[in-house]
Amino acid sequence: MRRSWILGLATLLLLPLGVLSAADRTEGEMFATRSVVHARHGMVAAAHPTAVRIGVEILQRGGSAVDAAIAVNAALGFLEPTANGIGGDLFAIVWDAESGKLYGLNGSGRAPLSLTADEVPATDEGTIPLYSPYAWSVPGTVDGWFELHERFGELPMADLLAPTIRAATEGEPVPQVIAAGWQRSISRFGDKPGFASTFMPDGRAPREGEVFRNPDLARSLSSIAEKGRDAFYRGAIAEAIVAFSEEHGGFFSKEDLARHTSEWVESLSTDYRGVTLHELPPNGQGLAALQMLNILENYDLRSMGRDSTEFWHVMVEAKKLAYEDRARFYADPAFADVPIDGLLSKEYAGERMKLIDPARASRTLEAGNPRLHEGDTTYLTTADAAGNMVSLIQSNYTGFGSGYVVEGWGFGLQNRGGLFNLDPKSPNYLEPGKRPFHTIIPAFATRDGKPWLSFGVMGGDMQPQGHVQVLVNLVDFGMNLQEAGDAARFHHTGSSEPTGTMMTSGGVLRLEAGVPEQVRRELHRMGHRLGHTIGTYGGYQAIARDPDSGVYSGATESRKDGCALGY
Repeated sequence: MRRSWILGLATLLLLPLGVLSAADRTEGEMFATRSVVHARHGMVAAAHPTAVRIGVEILQRGGSAVDAAIAVNAALGFLEPTANGIGGDLFAIVWDAESGKLYGLNGSGRAPLSLTADEVPATDEGTIPLYSPYAWSVPGTVDGWFELHERFGELPMADLLAPTIRAATEGEPVPQVIAAGWQRSISRFGDKPGFASTFMPDGRAPREGEVFRNPDLARSLSSIAEKGRDAFYRGAIAEAIVAFSEEHGGFFSKEDLARHTSEWVESLSTDYRGVTLHELPPNGQGLAALQMLNILENYDLRSMGRDSTEFWHVMVEAKKLAYEDRARFYADPAFADVPIDGLLSKEYAGERMKLIDPARASRTLEAGNPRLHEGDTTYLTTADAAGNMVSLIQSNYTGFGSGYVVEGWGFGLQNRGGLFNLDPKSPNYLEPGKRPFHTIIPAFATRDGKPWLSFGVMGGDMQPQGHVQVLVNLVDFGMNLQEAGDAARFHHTGSSEPTGTMMTSGGVLRLEAGVPEQVRRELHRMGHRLGHTIGTYGGYQAIARDPDSGVYSGATESRKDGCALGY
């Protein structure tokens, strides 16, 4: 993993009272790969520099933060197809400066109306085959764009899509991290219908620095720019999706696409040491981050210190507890009664924390009673001169999704439906027209009711773990915006899952290289099963706002190709 560690000189002046200042931090906690970026009028942070530039140009032309977010997301669908595209889903949290409110958008799609659980050939683990038409769900991204644009957009949609149409036609060089992920994907997706003709020019993945073009995607975006959302859900693209589905054993009908709608939702939140973290409700997993923070609030993490075994042990055990509830209760609330109030209760967190053994790692756990991993995603955040901020996440799920690419239109179909459960007793049971459990979650934090931080961490089940680690770094350890993302992370896998698999041996804990070797040895003695250091630790982007000056601060993930840029 490429890590160029240099001393971070910038300090984050936006932290609430009571957290550490720069002078309180130890030298070991102040390393960052780059400085925090600051700007007065607007900011964009995303996983590809060209997409960031496109977003900043939209802001400079008078576009809103939502306009910039749509333009950046469209660009990433071409530039970073290993993570996202118009065949996937979208979630967003928008801070609207005029109303002084947060707005949440669930832009995830539903299972086909003709697909029932008894038709699915389950894997040996009893789950839905991921790289198959059985895992397809309706793509929600394009409708999400238009919902956001109708409410908060300023520039015409055609203007927002034009830069990507041009880039996809003319081509752009592929950067290092994306090229590596592309190459790893070929063995999995290379033989899927339509994949090679779109994503394997010259019969292979494009190498770092090579120019990649996708004129078929440019055609799709041109149709959307000209004819609106109906081009995708009722017009020529919809017809192509249905025909492709019929040809390859899928279950999509014209009705599935035509009836799709996004949903505006109220965010969920919890207070953590004076900062309020906001997440979107299920069918996503943002609630797990809030549950983890409610447990961790009972511990003095600052006194433990990041170089202590106690700190890492408590963090991981809190994750395990929250994820047991995630496996048991999280589902589409239109089909299941999700006990959100109980799960968010501080009292419930206090009871759950009693299950943490300070000396031993848990091997098996059961979900509580609140009524009494793999994934590739892109996250981006934008902010404009008016004070509007957007936290947006979009994904195909497993890299290129299912790997099935709609011939002639330049995009693949997601496999989010693979996260349904085939057990009829589960709230996440596969049913026609139902939304599956979802991993992608944007985050937003406020202080005293004012916008403070728009951020996210990419990467399947890493996301709630990542949200919590970033916030703990900021609040408990006083790191600046860049340091909070660069600091070594843990990634625990093997918890019980909403798909029906259960944790039986404590899962596997991966720790990045910055965690002291002595801590690793002690965690192993406590019963944690340690995996290889190399792993998936997510991809972080963040924008913070000074409530007094309005100055934005931006930070980006050193583990990705992107950047933060303002003006």
